[in-house]
Amino acid sequence: MAWSTSALHVDDGLAEDFASNLSGLGTELGTGAYNMSEVLALPMFKQEVIEGRVGTDLPTTLEKAFGAFSSIHQVAVAEDEEQSSFQVILNAATSPATKVNEDTLTYLNQGQSYELKIRKLGAKDYEGKLFKSVVRVLFHDKRLQYTEHAQIDEWRTNRPGERILRIDLPLSYNIVKYNTASQTINEVEFFWDPSSTVGVFLQIHCISSEFTAKKHGGEKGVVFRIQVDSYYVDDDGTEKPLHAASCQVKVFKPKGADRKHKTDREKMEKKTDKHKYQPSYDCTVLTELAVAIQQTANVSNIQAQSPGLAYQNDSGRRSFSSLDQCYSPLDNTYSSIEQSFVTTPDRSPAQTNNHVLSPEVSVAETLSPLYPHFTAAQTQEWLKQQRFENYCKPFQNFSGADLLRLAKEDLIRILGPADGIRLNNALQERHIRPRLTMYVCQEREQVYHAMYLERPLVSELKAKLAALYHVDSEHISRILKQGVGGIRVLVSDEMVQNIADESNFSLEAVKDPDGTTYTIVMK
Repeated sequence: MAWSTSALHVDDGLAEDFASNLSGLGTELGTGAYNMSEVLALPMFKQEVIEGRVGTDLPTTLEKAFGAFSSIHQVAVAEDEEQSSFQVILNAATSPATKVNEDTLTYLNQGQSYELKIRKLGAKDYEGKLFKSVVRVLFHDKRLQYTEHAQIDEWRTNRPGERILRIDLPLSYNIVKYNTASQTINEVEFFWDPSSTVGVFLQIHCISSEFTAKKHGGEKGVVFRIQVDSYYVDDDGTEKPLHAASCQVKVFKPKGADRKHKTDREKMEKKTDKHKYQPSYDCTVLTELAVAIQQTANVSNIQAQSPGLAYQNDSGRRSFSSLDQCYSPLDNTYSSIEQSFVTTPDRSPAQTNNHVLSPEVSVAETLSPLYPHFTAAQTQEWLKQQRFENYCKPFQNFSGADLLRLAKEDLIRILGPADGIRLNNALQERHIRPRLTMYVCQEREQVYHAMYLERPLVSELKAKLAALYHVDSEHISRILKQGVGGIRVLVSDEMVQNIADESNFSLEAVKDPDGTTYTIVMK
């Protein structure tokens, strides 16, 4: 039985070692490096109050925020290290009236400089390289994104020489170079060294209430989105997208944001369900967006060339980098509309129109209008001809009959008010109302012909008269108008512009001495 005694001694030794190992594990878990409560309390997981209030020292507040982010970087290992190791913070207080399950909303004053600080953690692989960051002010509301380019164009027309977004260069630091293209008034871009933190001071010069239908003031204004896209610039100039982040903001007239904060605080003090609302944070941590490369033909980002990226945040809501990209999901959004129409015309082409076009015939050769028998390919060509290239994708499976069945309300819903009305007018063949209407009859005739002049000019009048006489315009040397007393006055552009609308004239064609041209006398 000696073997059992030795085995018992072995078990005792194992128990002692096992107990000491357990105590060791507990000690390691208690260290600060693995304290998960500290991690969960940080802004990436829950926006806790960063020390200092709105009026405190700006650099101190941001440094504390970035210090907190550094501890996160040591503990949390993200799936995509390239993206998660960016820190983007806007030094502006968030609204206390934001519910817990909603994204934060930040109030800004028009024309005031706010610091946007960007840091790249673990930048050893990018020593000696440059990053490019693009900051844009966009509409957050999806409905406004459809008319974004028209809205900003109108703003620029009313304020020539001004910009929506500017860089306050004297206050900014660690910027290698920057670019503010004259056409991209809502966008700025700058290059920086990832080995150091860059701070750019931004000014927004439009207010939220400028883009509302009724000018109530800042409180009723629209919500903007500040979006920051960062790229790695290779030696050959190739740009690799690394990170994207955004936040919601409202812009008020000077000092309006301060008054709004005060009003919101007073309202929140009276509420009994305060636990449903987020507290006001001194700094705004921009929400990360998943970067997805999607090369698109960017028509206009308020007359700008966008980086060609589409973004989607973790909550599944799409945020568009440019206007043309906001149309791309329409084929899903309005699939119910598309499915409600049959893609085959009710009647055969022969029954519809005598001018039956074969599929090989280009619509560009036939010009307008759109015929019900057009195939999907011909309908796409017609849309391009009518300057609707941006909307070809939502209508890629529509035949001519399908498109003609759409009501005006459907088109406005899909394309937005401006382009929806324009497409409806094109489908209905609505012509521009002529500037001048004249009724003329040739001599010895009793029937008058209507002539519509879109431009009240002699050249257009001559072209109309030439068509009436079935000759070329070159065969009409001049046009005379018979006035009081039988005098004949040479018709000029100014005279055409002063002819009363719906006037009637009797025409006389007099052959010129050379025998090849005619003078038209209007009586």
